[in-house]
Amino acid sequence: MCGIIGYIGSRNAIPILINGLKKLEYRGYDSAGISFLTGSQLGVRRCAGKIRELEGFIQKEKLKSTIGVGHTRWATHGKPSEENAHPHRAGGIVVVHNGIIENYFELREGMKKEGHRFTSETDTEVICHLILTYTQKGLSLEEATKEALKHLEGAYALGIMSEAEPDRILAVKNDSPLVVGLGEGEHFIASDIPAFLKYTRDVMILENGDIASVSRSGVSVWNMHAGKKVNRKVEQITWSPAMAEKAGFRHFMLKEIFEQPRAIADTIRGRISLEQGDVNLSEFSLKGGDLKKLNKIYLVACGTSWHAALVGKYMIEDMVRVPCDVDIASEFRYRKPIIPKGSLMIVITQSGETADTLAAQREARRLGARVLTICNVVGSTSSREADGVFYTHSGPEIGVASTKAFTTQLTALYIFSVALARARGRLGASEAQDLFHELLQLPEKVKAALECNDAVKKIARKYCRVRDFLYLGRGINYPIALEGALKLKEISYIHAEGYPAGEMKHGPIALIDNNMPVLAVAPDDNVLEKILSNMEEVKSRGGTLIAVANEGNTKVATRATDAVYMPRTNYYLTPVIMSIPIHLLAYHIAVLRKCNVDQPRNLAKSVTVE
Repeated sequence: MCGIIGYIGSRNAIPILINGLKKLEYRGYDSAGISFLTGSQLGVRRCAGKIRELEGFIQKEKLKSTIGVGHTRWATHGKPSEENAHPHRAGGIVVVHNGIIENYFELREGMKKEGHRFTSETDTEVICHLILTYTQKGLSLEEATKEALKHLEGAYALGIMSEAEPDRILAVKNDSPLVVGLGEGEHFIASDIPAFLKYTRDVMILENGDIASVSRSGVSVWNMHAGKKVNRKVEQITWSPAMAEKAGFRHFMLKEIFEQPRAIADTIRGRISLEQGDVNLSEFSLKGGDLKKLNKIYLVACGTSWHAALVGKYMIEDMVRVPCDVDIASEFRYRKPIIPKGSLMIVITQSGETADTLAAQREARRLGARVLTICNVVGSTSSREADGVFYTHSGPEIGVASTKAFTTQLTALYIFSVALARARGRLGASEAQDLFHELLQLPEKVKAALECNDAVKKIARKYCRVRDFLYLGRGINYPIALEGALKLKEISYIHAEGYPAGEMKHGPIALIDNNMPVLAVAPDDNVLEKILSNMEEVKSRGGTLIAVANEGNTKVATRATDAVYMPRTNYYLTPVIMSIPIHLLAYHIAVLRKCNVDQPRNLAKSVTVE
């Protein structure tokens, strides 16, 4: 949620800030603004609404500056408005902020009594006034910021500028993502790498408590917890700016759906040995001996990643025979979980910055569990704080509705399940080789599955105006029914529910009529006959049936009004294939309803506040 961009160098900062904000639109926002220094004078321009509106009136002014910060805001404290938009200013101090200051009300009321005048409803404005208070006592911007931070409770990433020190930007990180881009005579700060990837691939990942002083000549970092200057590792980003562009597709979501063969291949690459039937465990640093001792696994995630976790439970318990609990991250801490000795938590997160997931991860470690994170973003908070990391390497995912990140998470869970089964003696080399043969064919099978696009588009035209949808699945594909319903809700705003098909008689069957389509995920697996029976129940009550099935399945064809047929794969990888038409259907229905597919209302790509 929210986006920060900052620049200092020799170029005109204004277009760089606007371009950076556009690259961060996928994070979700309701207002935007920039601040810049001309000489030693701060300027602020902001508005409610979209970046194009901000850009429109800025272009008329022909502004020029070589230092500035920008922000896209997601409303938490105060409605979307120009007054509540960032940047916020007090005297000669300007601040942009991601996160939530939990004790802002007490701080605000105290400063009001001291004569401070507030012009917004936001928690961010108290930060400006706190820093101003200390600069007025003669402290430098960095020292004043250190003192101000001692009063703040909550999560925050900050970009700070001062008229008194026009040669630097301060970047502050605490439980909200912030990175520094390093160039030649110019540097950047941002909440996510795509904001400045056009200009540099060298990235410094800030850690909690870091205060980075960013000037034209370099970057120095002071850590509040360590009480001293620290050196932070510089990462080189391997994916190119072109990977974050639409590349001729109408929307990022569609591009990312069609990138799945490549993304899955990249997730597999270098991880498996077909000859030995083994998995290379060195990358995520969990050795075979450790894997043998595991007696309980917790899979924790949010949203679409939680659906991947549900599939992962089927994979791990079936292959490995180790019990797994699946938790929604936002609920994990609050049920006071019992974590027995020898437990492993697998955290699944696209961004590695989701606040609820990070809180669950930290709680599990406090209680003695080891943590493996399956993550897409190198250097993210989750990956840095985990005992081991399985990077999915799916490349940047800009569309808010996750697609390629989901299928690469499923791929990673498959690989990990085989590794765990091999380490514990549940699978022999030949059995693992069979599983790997199927895995290596997966990118091509996904590519073949994508050929259903035109057929799915025709189905979307038939059902794009309905008010309700029911998705049914069984076994390992029950989570795919949940995923299909979530995607439809997210981007088309149609009410949809996902249900295990066997539970239909316990309530949802009352809703079935010819106005509510029912989509059944019906691959050729051990519960096919069961879901065919459920489909008959729908049909006998006048329901309209859509089926996603395997090629050549005539039993489904005789029951469904519309059907899409997918390539066959093994039981564990079926959810990957079945998710392809599910995601495409949601996409095409949303387009036909003229919805904002990449930036659906009220949603953000990475939920960085609880």
